[in-house]
Amino acid sequence: MSPPGALSTHVLNTAEGRPAQGVAIELWRLAPTPHRVAASVTDKDGRPDAPLLPAADFRPGRYELRFAMGDYFAGRGIGPAERFLDVVTVSIGLAEGQGHYHVPLLCSPFSYTTYRGS
Repeated sequence: MSPPGALSTHVLNTAEGRPAQGVAIELWRLAPTPHRVAASVTDKDGRPDAPLLPAADFRPGRYELRFAMGDYFAGRGIGPAERFLDVVTVSIGLAEGQGHYHVPLLCSPFSYTTYRGS
């Protein structure tokens, strides 16, 4: 039997090679109507202080993680005045019986990558 589902994330600033402290993150459930499920800000390790979707609140479905990277990099004085990346949106599908989902974001002012971590 798989452990109950949950969703966590962390953000790494690849432009400076460090965790991204102070990034605002929102989690949205997209169906049946889009609504915000959680909001948080990353700590000194680039992580929210709690899972965005704890096991007790887990429901399978389509979600979006929204990372306010433009504000983060502007606050650090990094990147162009006209932001290339502003809100980085990662659309994900969460299924029952798949255990813990961890979605890291590695980001610079000009690019990002993500994956399903552990």
